[in-house]
Amino acid sequence: MEDRDLQKDWNWIRYQIGGKMFAAVCLDQNDVPYYITLKLDPPEGDFLRQQYEDIVPGHYMNKTHWNSIKLDGEVPDDLLRDLLDKSYNLVLKGFSKKK
Repeated sequence: MEDRDLQKDWNWIRYQIGGKMFAAVCLDQNDVPYYITLKLDPPEGDFLRQQYEDIVPGHYMNKTHWNSIKLDGEVPDDLLRDLLDKSYNLVLKGFSKKK
């Protein structure tokens, strides 16, 4: 089950599985979402950054593994949903079988 954690100090909402973050929604000063930050395999993240100017290294995160995507930009919704699934599964895969 995912956990949703509103971090008011950073003004973002973190989405977690098993205590590990797989997505963060960055909010502006009016609490309107403007970026979603997702974990991706580094080669895929690099490729997507070259394809879309609205995909940039992750804000406040490890720039190799995390990518921030502008929500009202040119990235198609289908691709965004796919990247969200990939981020979730990448974090899930990192858990031991016992957990």
